[in-house]
Amino acid sequence: MSKKLPRVLALSCLLALIPVLASAMGSQPRETDFEAANARIQPLAKVKLAPPSAATAAAPGSRSGEELYKLVCGACHETGVAGAPKTGDKAAWAPRIGTGLATLTKTSIAGKGAMPPKGGSDATDEELARAIVFMANKSGANFKAP
Repeated sequence: MSKKLPRVLALSCLLALIPVLASAMGSQPRETDFEAANARIQPLAKVKLAPPSAATAAAPGSRSGEELYKLVCGACHETGVAGAPKTGDKAAWAPRIGTGLATLTKTSIAGKGAMPPKGGSDATDEELARAIVFMANKSGANFKAP
């Protein structure tokens, strides 16, 4: 057996006993230490969800085209996300307007490209048609809302 082994064992036992001895001597963390640690590890931000507004609380079937546009459609059609024609862009809307309201509504109900069916909304077919009329009319059409 090596002469160093007893020294290594003694040192490892001493290191293992340090926390026990420190605790016995009353060096447990104070409450303020916990509070300080908790303050340092707080999240950078907190999310608080707002209560539904009057527009979002409207029952499906009763929303106007503008309400549905603001709630759902505008998220993509305001900025042109994923190739969505921007509201007000007459050049982008002209070929679509040319197909007529019935075709635009049918396409929107089924979904097209990156747009899910009904734009991912719970809109009725009539509400969806109203939203299409709202968008298309802002883009050069002269459709009448159902």
